[in-house]
Amino acid sequence: MLEQQGRFAEAADAWRSVIKGNPRDSVALASLGLDLARQQQYAEAVEAYRKAAAINPKLPGLQLNLGIAEFKRGRFSAAITPLKVAVAQGTNVAQAQMLLGMAYYGASRFADAVKVLKPLSDSDPQNAELRNVLAQSCLAIKDNKCALDEFRALLQLNPDSAAVHILLGEALDANHKTDEAIKEFEAAAQLDPKQPDIHFGLGYLSWELQKFDDAAREFEAELALNPTHAQALAYLGDVELERGNLDRAESLLNQAIQSSKKLRIVYLDLSKIYMQRNKRAEEIDALKHAIALDPTQPDAHYRLARAYQAIGKQAEARAEFAKSKELRPKPQESPLAKPATPEQELPQ
Repeated sequence: MLEQQGRFAEAADAWRSVIKGNPRDSVALASLGLDLARQQQYAEAVEAYRKAAAINPKLPGLQLNLGIAEFKRGRFSAAITPLKVAVAQGTNVAQAQMLLGMAYYGASRFADAVKVLKPLSDSDPQNAELRNVLAQSCLAIKDNKCALDEFRALLQLNPDSAAVHILLGEALDANHKTDEAIKEFEAAAQLDPKQPDIHFGLGYLSWELQKFDDAAREFEAELALNPTHAQALAYLGDVELERGNLDRAESLLNQAIQSSKKLRIVYLDLSKIYMQRNKRAEEIDALKHAIALDPTQPDAHYRLARAYQAIGKQAEARAEFAKSKELRPKPQESPLAKPATPEQELPQ
């Protein structure tokens, strides 16, 4: 009666009274979990659901509700098992499959997300949110054809979405179609010039083509909107280094470090500046930072070997030269394509 009146807190208290008299009443425990979830008390709801599942794991709807509660609290990995059980049990299969795919996405298990979400998207082609998550999952596993197909379909659904133009641009960049990617970012900038990262994206694409004046203009535009944008600071610093403006390059690169210490290009560029200024200790320190961020790239090892050689540390130089010869250069990972954090809400 309390539930029918929407008095969920009182209903939860009533279920607690039932459970106190019979701690192994799985229906009462599951019902308590549901009323707690209705009040967005998801951690407590999960506790009640799990107690119910320990008694009767086949209780209708229990595994699905447990999966939803874990999903809602952002524990995507924990949501996967009960949602898989719910699908196997045939409980609200469409909802359970959708949630399972979204949970895989949230847990960064993108290949599994694609397997679940692709058939759902094919059967519901007008669902833009579903297509978006599927497309980003495809992009994450470098299934670029899938990503391009989905983003293009999204653009047909919503041609005036700056966000979709950006995502399509990212997919085209991943396919090394840089000129086409620039057109998509330009279309996005026309629709919403103040969208975060849009000018950085344009700048990075121009930087890839070594159009440094165009790149610098876009990086400056991004920094006008967000002065602490670490990547814009880093790549503008790289442009200034290319131009030979060492003082400004060093200043920008150090500002980038204040925003993020995870950008390898910053430390590589600083090492080049320190080398030109004969600051060997600083050069070596910067190269060690670059190697710590990605020890598999040979360039930093080679440059570190040269730096050690310059100060007479021959044994250290030989070790770094040997490492550089063992490794093979990898393509630079584009900073544009990065799956977004999924919303903790069900797609409609």
